[in-house]
Amino acid sequence: MNPWPLRTLCCLCVLDASAQAQAPTFSAKVEAVRVDALVTDRGQPVLGLSVADFEVFDNGVPQQVDLVSYEQIPLNVVLALDMSESVAGDRLRHLRTAGGTLLSALKKEDQAALVTFSHVVTLAAPLTQDVAAVREALGRAVGVGTTALTDGAYAGLIVGESDVGRALLIVFSDGLDTVSWLTPEIVIDTAKRSDVVVYAVAVGSGKPEFLRELTSLTGGRLFEVAKTADLSAIFLEVLQEFRQRYLISYTPSGVAKDGWHRLDVRVKRRGTVKARPGYLAGS
Repeated sequence: MNPWPLRTLCCLCVLDASAQAQAPTFSAKVEAVRVDALVTDRGQPVLGLSVADFEVFDNGVPQQVDLVSYEQIPLNVVLALDMSESVAGDRLRHLRTAGGTLLSALKKEDQAALVTFSHVVTLAAPLTQDVAAVREALGRAVGVGTTALTDGAYAGLIVGESDVGRALLIVFSDGLDTVSWLTPEIVIDTAKRSDVVVYAVAVGSGKPEFLRELTSLTGGRLFEVAKTADLSAIFLEVLQEFRQRYLISYTPSGVAKDGWHRLDVRVKRRGTVKARPGYLAGS
């Protein structure tokens, strides 16, 4: 029997067990909801906003905003990188350079992790402030095998939720999924229950509908590129944009505890808000 799929499944089971132990869940008791929101005006970020500047509607019901934080909470930055056989040569070199550039831009309080996926998903480096260890793991990664994109994205979500902090997941892939155990629906359902914001970079001419839905549901962004030469600039743009987002917290009031909750985040002054469109509560 081919051992690679079994190793992939074992890795996902371990990550899922960790998530069940540590990640926040929505239960019968009322818990705070966190929303990362990017506010822009004419394409430029709007900074310096406070609690009084925001309005939050949960299923159409106005909520009392408890906290608005900006650039104060350490980041958990997870790289989930496609290491299938098509990632070789210049693509691999560009990807390593981009990852290294991103790691160099982190602050000392931030944490980073590396998940690689081909036909096997590997937690190459767990969340840590030891950036050098993550950099070394990235340097050891090589392209081989096929693409378990869905499994890799799921693993990245679980790692992002495994510790306190604001979680950013950057998914890179140059191909469509061919061998994942998990279905896209399972990963999307997990994302709806998660605080992780997903940004993704898709290389090639395919239609990355899974990544498009995943980034949209988490309030992130999808970059579709033809080549990887500018990958470092994209990774830095993602990090900078994420740092310019506000973390908004509120305790749901006047709404059901279960099911899909539609979110509408607004600013009272001029500006456009980009945030996740909702969250899934309950079992």
